[in-house]
Amino acid sequence: MQRFSITFFGFINFLILVRLLDTPSQMATWSLFLIVITIFETNKNALLRNAQVRYTSIASSPEEKSVVASSALAINAAISLLFILFILLLGYSLGKLLNAGEQFMPMLLTFIPGIVCMIFFSHFEAVHQAHFEFGGIFWGNFVKQFIFFSCLAVTYYRDDFQNLYMLGFYQSVSIAAGTFILLITSRKYLQKKFMPRRFWIKKMFSYGGYIFGSGVLSSIYSNLDQLMTAAYIPGSVAFYSTARRVNGFIDMPTYAAAEVAFPKLAKASSDEGTNKIKLMYEKMVAVLLCIIIPPGVFVIVFAGIIMKLITADKYTAAAPILQVLVIASVLGVFQHQAGTTLYSIGKSRLCFLRNCLTMLINFGCAWIGIKLMGFYGAAAGTLAACLLTTLLWYFTMKKEIGAEVSAIFKNMITIYKTTWEAGLEYINKLKERGFQ
Repeated sequence: MQRFSITFFGFINFLILVRLLDTPSQMATWSLFLIVITIFETNKNALLRNAQVRYTSIASSPEEKSVVASSALAINAAISLLFILFILLLGYSLGKLLNAGEQFMPMLLTFIPGIVCMIFFSHFEAVHQAHFEFGGIFWGNFVKQFIFFSCLAVTYYRDDFQNLYMLGFYQSVSIAAGTFILLITSRKYLQKKFMPRRFWIKKMFSYGGYIFGSGVLSSIYSNLDQLMTAAYIPGSVAFYSTARRVNGFIDMPTYAAAEVAFPKLAKASSDEGTNKIKLMYEKMVAVLLCIIIPPGVFVIVFAGIIMKLITADKYTAAAPILQVLVIASVLGVFQHQAGTTLYSIGKSRLCFLRNCLTMLINFGCAWIGIKLMGFYGAAAGTLAACLLTTLLWYFTMKKEIGAEVSAIFKNMITIYKTTWEAGLEYINKLKERGFQ
């Protein structure tokens, strides 16, 4: 529900923005702003959240849980302060490098209050996740998304859009509202003591350092097509960003599963060993493929019509990009769940090295694609890289936990068969009750 609400509101907000922003250049500036702040927050969470969830889950006492949480919060605040300094010192240069437009830097400045609020927002999210409590996370994200949607809807209704700075301000307000909700729902888990310890800070950096590096690489290569087209073909990033927005519905189950699975995998690795991890990985990948493939096929077949309906003919050229991204999302299930599994069993260094290789493959394929094909070259490079990296990650998991592609396909057949039989049984029950 949390992932659906994020994706749903993101999609609705996009429908408003595509009509609110007059030109592709404005959409490109907004897209690059989102990429920058998303890369920051994703990488910060990569360093902190997995470590905080893992150590809180296995902590033996409430006091130890409090020390872990306090140490994570101290690191969180320090990293956020560094990002604010980065914006103040290098934000303008970054905007020029990405051809982001004159309003890029002012948008970053109006988002600084949001960065401060995100310190606590992400911390409270991790507290909930460590206690296997996802209701609070849902409501915090729901309120955050709803407030931003409301601001956009009112602006669109009143025809009162003035400049892109407003969007950065709306983001800050919505994050503040979501943080307040998370504070309320997490009070029962908070020890109300701030007790950071140097030992735990070092331990989190030791555990999360490679995860942080992996996160940096992962977030860069997942947005590499947009970043490279922005640098080489100004304005084209709006089309790639639009395709990614639509593809968000396909990616949604993968990220939701990862958030739920990680604390369970971490506990299983401690209590039950590699064989249990192998079975969980194979079943998780199978379930996700079963969920993603049917809508993925639909989107691939009707990509042109979908883009035309959603963007009001502004970005129909993004249809082939959308088709490629859907294929990449299906294949990406193997990689995404592999990364989550390796983190949970403590092999963050191996995951970092694999991400380094994945980054190089993606960069090379994207660069060659852009040079040979221009506008659609980054999409072609993404597809080629995805095929290569899927093989890389599968053989990594085969070696580390004994994962078998045959077991994944057997699980998929079982899931589809069970779903079909359950559907027929439900239909028969309806007929028995008189429904035709």
